[in-house]
Amino acid sequence: MRLADVVSVSHAVARTSGRLEKTQHLADLLTRLPSDEIGIVVPFLSGSPRQGRIGIGGAMLSSMRDIPPADAPSLEIRDVDAAFDRLAAMSGAGSATSRSQVLRQLLGRATRDEQDFLVRLLFGELRQGALEGIVIDAIARASGIGAARIRRAVMLAGDPASVARTALVDGDAALSRFILEPFQPVQPMLADSATDVADAISTLGDAVIEYKLDGARIQVHKVDDEVKVYSRNLREVTAAVPEVVTVARGIPARAIVLDGEAIAMREDGTPHPFQITMRRFGRRLDVDRLRPDLPITPFFFDALYLDGEPLVDEPLARRMDLLTARVTASNVVPRVVTANPAEAAAFAAQALATGHEGVMVKALTGRYAAGRRGQTWLKVKQARTLDLVILAAEWSGRRKGTLSNLHLGARDSERGGFVMLGKTFKGLTDEMLAWQTKKFLALEIGRDAYTVFIRPEVVAEVAFNEIQASSQYPGGLALRFARVKRYRADKSAADADTFATIQEMYGQGSRL
Repeated sequence: MRLADVVSVSHAVARTSGRLEKTQHLADLLTRLPSDEIGIVVPFLSGSPRQGRIGIGGAMLSSMRDIPPADAPSLEIRDVDAAFDRLAAMSGAGSATSRSQVLRQLLGRATRDEQDFLVRLLFGELRQGALEGIVIDAIARASGIGAARIRRAVMLAGDPASVARTALVDGDAALSRFILEPFQPVQPMLADSATDVADAISTLGDAVIEYKLDGARIQVHKVDDEVKVYSRNLREVTAAVPEVVTVARGIPARAIVLDGEAIAMREDGTPHPFQITMRRFGRRLDVDRLRPDLPITPFFFDALYLDGEPLVDEPLARRMDLLTARVTASNVVPRVVTANPAEAAAFAAQALATGHEGVMVKALTGRYAAGRRGQTWLKVKQARTLDLVILAAEWSGRRKGTLSNLHLGARDSERGGFVMLGKTFKGLTDEMLAWQTKKFLALEIGRDAYTVFIRPEVVAEVAFNEIQASSQYPGGLALRFARVKRYRADKSAADADTFATIQEMYGQGSRL
């Protein structure tokens, strides 16, 4: 298939506001794809090449603006994928020059629309509204398989492209190959927000209340003495946390998969700040040097697999029983089971008193919805906060020479892209200013006299006092007294809070 066919569908999807119409456009394209190109195009439809980040920065793409477009489309999908493979494989001295040459050759063969598509794809700015949920619906429609079955396969595979190829080529029965098994990590289940514990209890009824730890999310897989540890983003981080490996090897189970948090604790039993814990997961890893002064403790809260039995479809109550029967209490997240709001509030106060950021409230009957923000998990924090994406930053005030005033966006789960909720420069330390100026310039996709617009990749935890109506922003809502608490290097834009969550919070009243 030619790239022009994919670009045409991308434009049609971007122009369409209705979810059903978007789904139909994508489904029609999927039915026309050769089987060996499904794995290439499905990631394109979700907004990224299958190779992931391939070392192309904003400065290099900006330098390509002088390339004249081709008069007529000729690029094949395979041509683009082969070029991306070459770009991803380049490293070392001289690789920047080589990447530039390959990218120039590729863009030189592309029409104006194709150039725009490729640049936005590489920037992470392909805001066509084809979120993963819509792509999943399109796979279901194109294959004639129920959306729930496709969604479950993607949950277990962690990869819509492989599920799409299986569904479209091999059919419904072949989806049974996607099962939860050790050393194939699944996307972690996520939580919605609740105003307070009483609100969460009234929503869920009988529930387990757990400390909400401000650590690094981990998924631990063990078979006999072999242990692998994966991050929230499914990156293997085993080498960074030998303490977790030691604990896992001591668990009395031949094969087990656990969900939990790794956190650095002080000698008095209180947690170090999140940024301190994340030193153990840095790029320049020196475990032997850091481990004596910054030991990591794993705390587990869920069991996903045990000795040949996947547990994701089991109720939380059974998963908890299996977990606590095999993991020592010192490595289980503190919890209490109750439907009493007063008891839950007292436990939440205890969590805060010991230095944790709040509690999680989970329905005892809930299943594990991997990769989804399940309604059976609700998080309650001491202060109202949201995880928002930075869309742009401004040069301003006494901080001339640094990017300061941040444009904050919530993820639009219906139409794609992001909904701006306001700006803030509050909470930014000099260290944060220096870091973000360098980071944002590397992510730049455009600018005007005052503002640098960036790829929507950086997530910040933002505290606020109130959500208020605002005619200044397209979504009609804005945050009052927003201030940055920290950057969340462990989260991607796909993990950010949705605009639907903000609308719901506004409807409930958000004054602290």
